[in-house]
Amino acid sequence: MKHRFIACSFALATTAWAQSSQPVQVQDAWARATVAHQSATGAFMKLTAPAATRLVEVRSPVAGIVEVHEMKLDGDVMRMRAVSALPLPAGQTVELKPGGYHVMLMDLKAPVKAGDSLPLTLVFEGADGKRLTQEVKATARAMAVTPPAPAAAGAAGHGAHKH
Repeated sequence: MKHRFIACSFALATTAWAQSSQPVQVQDAWARATVAHQSATGAFMKLTAPAATRLVEVRSPVAGIVEVHEMKLDGDVMRMRAVSALPLPAGQTVELKPGGYHVMLMDLKAPVKAGDSLPLTLVFEGADGKRLTQEVKATARAMAVTPPAPAAAGAAGHGAHKH
């Protein structure tokens, strides 16, 4: 009886994957705008799959190389590496974000300006090995710049020192 339940569950998951017109829900797709002479940038989004699947490839005409990367703390050093596939558990949102999993767009063909719409083709692979593609547009956002500390505060702090 247990084997029938497992087979039935797998069949339902496969059917949900096959019947879905959008295999994965993509939310808040964005990319970082670049600065002069920058040849790479990151793209970020939230992915929710109706059935267990994997993100196995990303393509874009704006870059010569596109890879899914993971940033991970290794001891005291933050390391970034390409991953061959990103698992998307059924019904769970996986966030691609700065400092974690993200899409790297390298060898950019032109600068990316705030407001630009970057076309991305996401390639997903289901449990049955079938691949489906999904087109996404990521809107470029300017990098947040932290303003310098006010000069008056620094001067007041140092004014109290006895030299």
